Amino acid sequence: MSGLSMKLSLFTVAVPDLTPDEVVEAVREAGIDGVEWRFANVPAAMREEPPSFWRNNRCTLDPETPPEALAELARRAREKGVESVAIVPYLEVGDLPAAERAMAAAKAMGARWIRAGVPRYDRTVAYHDLFEQAARYLAEVQEMARQYGIRALVETHHETIIPSASLAYRLVSRFDPEVVGVIFDPGNMVVEGYENYRLGLQLLGEYVAHVHVKNGYWERAQGAAETAWRCRWTPVDRGWVDWKQVIADLKSVGYDGYLGVEDFSGAMRSRDMMRHFADYFRSLL
Repeated sequence: MSGLSMKLSLFTVAVPDLTPDEVVEAVREAGIDGVEWRFANVPAAMREEPPSFWRNNRCTLDPETPPEALAELARRAREKGVESVAIVPYLEVGDLPAAERAMAAAKAMGARWIRAGVPRYDRTVAYHDLFEQAARYLAEVQEMARQYGIRALVETHHETIIPSASLAYRLVSRFDPEVVGVIFDPGNMVVEGYENYRLGLQLLGEYVAHVHVKNGYWERAQGAAETAWRCRWTPVDRGWVDWKQVIADLKSVGYDGYLGVEDFSGAMRSRDMMRHFADYFRSLL
C-alpha cells in the first residue's frame, strides 16, 4: 500500500467503536498496511457500556475465539491487502498458559509477534527482584515462541521495569533477538523513560522489532499544587515527541518495520484519526 520501507499499522485498542471487519475496511481506505489485534476478554457487563479504549472495546479478539475464526478474519483482511501484524494481549508475568493462547492465535492468523508481559513497578517490590522474575518468565516465553515460530516482544512502558530503551535492553540482551524483541514507544517515554532516541535505538540494535506511535505532553493539574502535573495524550503530530526526529533516527539504524498507531487523545473520530496518522507519517517518510 504505502510503498515505503517502513510500513504503517493500527493497534485496535485505539478504535474501540469499530468491529474487526469495519477496522479492516477503514485501514484499507486510509492506506494503512497492517493491524495489531487487541487480544483480551471483555466481560459481558462491560459490553453494555459505551465504547472505550480499555473496557468495551469492540475491536478486541476474545482469547476463546476458535483458531478457525481467527484464520478466517486474517484471510478476509489479506484479501483487502491488510496484514495481521500481531496479537497484543495484556499478559501477566508468569502466566504461561495465557502466553501460549496468544501465540496460538498469532499462528492461526499468520501474525509476526505477540506482546509479552513485564512486571509493573510501583515501589512495593524491589527492582532487582522484579527483574529476576521477568528474566525467568521470558526465558520460558522465548522457548515457547521458538516452537510457534513467532517473536515475543516487550514494550517500553511507563510504570513497568522497562520504561526506557536502556532498561529494556538490560532485560532482553540475554535472549535471542530472532525470538525476543522490543516495541520502541517514544510516546510512553513522554510519561517516563525518555532517552535520546538515536542513542536508545543504537543500544537496542537488532532487538528493535516494532514502533508504537502516539504523542503527549505534561500540564499542571488544574487547581492542584504547583508540583502536581499530569500527562495528557495528544494527536500524533502534536505533543512532545518529535516524530520527524524519531523517523530520522529509525532510518539511521536501518529500521524498516512497522509504525503502529495507538492514539489515545480522543481528538478525532476513529476513521479520521487513521487517515490523519497515515497522511502525517507519509509526509515524514
